[in-house]
Amino acid sequence: MAKSNVKVAVQKFGNFLSSMVMPNISAFIAWGLITALFIPTGFLPNESLAKMVDPMVHYLLPLLIGYTGGKLVHDQRGAVVGAIATMGVIVGEPNVPMFLGAMIMGPLGGYVIKKFDQLIEGKVKAGFEMLVNNFSAGILGGILAILAFLGIGPAVKVLTAWLVSGVDWLVGAGLLPLTSIIIEPAKILFLNNAINHGVLSPIGIEQAKEAGKSVLFLLEANPGPGIGVLLAYCIFGKGTAKRSAPGAAIIQFFGGIHEIYFPYILMKPMLFFAVILGGISGVFTLVLLGGGLFAPASPGSILAIAAVTPHSAGAYIANFAGVIVAGVVSFIIASLILKTGKQTEENIEDAARKMQEMKGKKSSVADVFASQPGEFPENVQKIVFACDAGMGSSAMGASLLRKKVKEAGLNLSVTNTAISNLPADAQIVVTQEELTPRAQNKLPNAFHISVDNFLSSPEYERLIERLKGNGKDDLQEIVEDAEEAVPGANDHENDLLLEENVFLNQSFANKEEAIRFAGNALYKAGYVNESYIEAMIARDQITSTFMGNDVAIPHGTEEAKKDVLKSGFTVIQVPDGVDFDGNHVRLIFGIAGKDGTHLEILSGIAVTCSEMDNIEKMVGAKSAKEIIAILNDKE
Repeated sequence: MAKSNVKVAVQKFGNFLSSMVMPNISAFIAWGLITALFIPTGFLPNESLAKMVDPMVHYLLPLLIGYTGGKLVHDQRGAVVGAIATMGVIVGEPNVPMFLGAMIMGPLGGYVIKKFDQLIEGKVKAGFEMLVNNFSAGILGGILAILAFLGIGPAVKVLTAWLVSGVDWLVGAGLLPLTSIIIEPAKILFLNNAINHGVLSPIGIEQAKEAGKSVLFLLEANPGPGIGVLLAYCIFGKGTAKRSAPGAAIIQFFGGIHEIYFPYILMKPMLFFAVILGGISGVFTLVLLGGGLFAPASPGSILAIAAVTPHSAGAYIANFAGVIVAGVVSFIIASLILKTGKQTEENIEDAARKMQEMKGKKSSVADVFASQPGEFPENVQKIVFACDAGMGSSAMGASLLRKKVKEAGLNLSVTNTAISNLPADAQIVVTQEELTPRAQNKLPNAFHISVDNFLSSPEYERLIERLKGNGKDDLQEIVEDAEEAVPGANDHENDLLLEENVFLNQSFANKEEAIRFAGNALYKAGYVNESYIEAMIARDQITSTFMGNDVAIPHGTEEAKKDVLKSGFTVIQVPDGVDFDGNHVRLIFGIAGKDGTHLEILSGIAVTCSEMDNIEKMVGAKSAKEIIAILNDKE
């Protein structure tokens, strides 16, 4: 447990460091291009334009980092104070690019103003808020800038000099290639962006300022080790890993998304040796031939590397040789491991999920593997939305797609169900991305689509376009009317959504508090047993009930259907919003569904909430009647 906590802490710290630099990478690239073009030894020497180089590296880039660091801690006020504090380290040591100083003072400024705001919360007299806010930020920012000028700046200058000297010593001793022993496993396991943008880039910028280039920009960004492993899978892999490797190789090498090859390593941990030795070989080649970049290559694409390579034949040869050698060594070792290892059907989806768990956050590439759907079916007749219980998010998603199918003039059946009840004749299955692997296991022969937002997913439009190309005249007609699908649904409408179950101007500390409020409202209204409340919490833990467009629809698990006494809804207006797993929610629909009688009004909710104008109207509504009218489209 302690080891896990340490790992999580390191992950959070590393991610925080990289989060200060990554949003500003375009500014680093702009500085690098201006440097490469207009300095006396550049492509297009220009004395006037070259005057931008020093101010950008000394002022603009550190200020952007400090501003971003402060904003991460305390939004806009933190950003402003962080930038003011960063100015202290910049002016304190004007001859050293203060990237590390900005990484200290930016978050520190945000933290100080955050604590001050917490201290005075509720204690400022009405009418004095703006005065206190402006002067507190100005005074605290000024004090921090003075402290940074006097103490932090000189200390960071010494630290930067030590780090640069350490790198020079590693190069001189021929030991820099050995850093791959740490860098390659660490970036795969949990610290890729943190290593590159949180540690190597700031030191590399200092080297590039003095020498015109730095090899540090290529220690982590070199695509060679990854492409070698992926090419080995293309030839010697098995199962889904072999089928997906060619596409992954293109994304990794030309798109620069290194994270896409991490699951392939995790499937066969012996492949760590392939990327480590590939990395060592690549760095050795770069050092031997004098390779390096004049700015960070982000993302780590061969195209990005070419763009920030100094304009000389020797530099291009050195950098491309470093990539090629790393790729060849990695390919040879990975091929031997795959050929001589146990011949099993590798499961790339499981490896992608494992990578997400190890990183402690959602991965930007796991969906690539989770949604490998196979062949798109011909003569599509049946599309099924599936969720855990089959009565909430899937019903809303199905309603929206059904509407789009009608508008496109297609005759298809679009229904919803629980994953456990997926019909064998479903040709296309749509699920939230966390549930796609379960749906694939249940119905492996269907075409699976993963979405992360049931209310406004771009996947719907792509699917409609594909269906237009595949639609046939003899397709089964859709059951268009919800009254036909759910006989008697209109008879229950008045019982489903009552004015006393609409709650205005609520606020919650967290999503669990909000879900419990929605569950208690259902319980007090007589729709469910009290045990249903815990089932709503459990359902959200399986996969978030956030639907997109600032809307959440908490409801119980499939097993909790027995606790539903009758169908009903609660609507909760949260003007200031509440966090649902990083998503801002301002409208909450608590749902209890029995025997399908809730589906018609749920369909109406989905269609209404797909338009942000309607969301704004409901969030700003002053009465329960107003919200119900909007939902019923009778305003």
